[in-house]
Amino acid sequence: MSSPLLPDRHPQRDFFVCDIINAAPKADVGSMEHPIFSLSTKPDLRPRHYEHNGLSIDIKPSSDGIATVHDRDILIFCISQLIRALNDGREVSQMVRFQASDLLRATNRMTTGRGYDLLKAAMERLAGTRISTNITTGGKEVFETFGLIESARIVRQTREGRMQEIEIKLSDWVFNAIRAHEVLTISRDYFRLRRPLERRLYELARKHCGNQREWSIGLDLLQKKCGSSSTSFEFRRLVANVIREDTAHSHMPDYSLRFSADETKVVFRNRGTAPVADVFEAFLDPDIHEEARAAAPGWDVRYLEVEWRRWCAAEEIEPKHPSRHFVRFCRTWYEKRGSP
Repeated sequence: MSSPLLPDRHPQRDFFVCDIINAAPKADVGSMEHPIFSLSTKPDLRPRHYEHNGLSIDIKPSSDGIATVHDRDILIFCISQLIRALNDGREVSQMVRFQASDLLRATNRMTTGRGYDLLKAAMERLAGTRISTNITTGGKEVFETFGLIESARIVRQTREGRMQEIEIKLSDWVFNAIRAHEVLTISRDYFRLRRPLERRLYELARKHCGNQREWSIGLDLLQKKCGSSSTSFEFRRLVANVIREDTAHSHMPDYSLRFSADETKVVFRNRGTAPVADVFEAFLDPDIHEEARAAAPGWDVRYLEVEWRRWCAAEEIEPKHPSRHFVRFCRTWYEKRGSP
């Protein structure tokens, strides 16, 4: 039997865009943990409300429907580019400009006319979907309604009508998550998963299992966190199908999944292939940079943050209190080097 994964549509990388395409794919933690995106492959026009552990999310569709798990590819691409820029010490803004073909190749999408049409429809759903939530990103609570992207426009277009250059303005909510490094690196094979449910299961495993040996979750809670509107019986059947295919092909990236012995839970086990970040991915308190400036007067604290994250990753250090550890790093940096 052939693999359930989609084929790698672009195995030969274009030399001139390899840096863009090879930026490690990253997703924001907030929408990895909570069901922001629809699992439907048809227009999902139902408003949804989600609550868990004091957090609440209201999701309202536009006339095009709620943004889907596959639409999320655009956000992942934008987040990946901005995080790479931050890691290189460059300034970033909410406005992201890129070549449409680069996004299509990086996310394993078709570069045919249909691929461009699907990309345009995805941008419309992302801009039209409205979110109201008290989830924090970058230490800020956002209560007003906002879109996953604020706007999108085609800057250039070919004579045949295909998009060339696209400009997207990310929402404050997504951009706050990027500035606070509230992101996780994901497998490139994520983009080869066919079913929306498979992608959602991977996101939850990446967020909750991470680099642990295993993580288990009850079926009822799993269905809630997936955002599935199926009946309990149908959801169990759909998960069982994924488990059956993973047992036969080991196609799920980074994590296997099986039912527990009593079949009331799904158990995710780390395959040992989960992405290892090139920088330490930790969340810093929103006001910590003021303390860092006082600890290392004259230094650019954003530059020091990049150096700290790289040093922690290289030394395999995972401080229990990242914000305090970062300030100590800045103080030691200043003591050794003085003013710049």
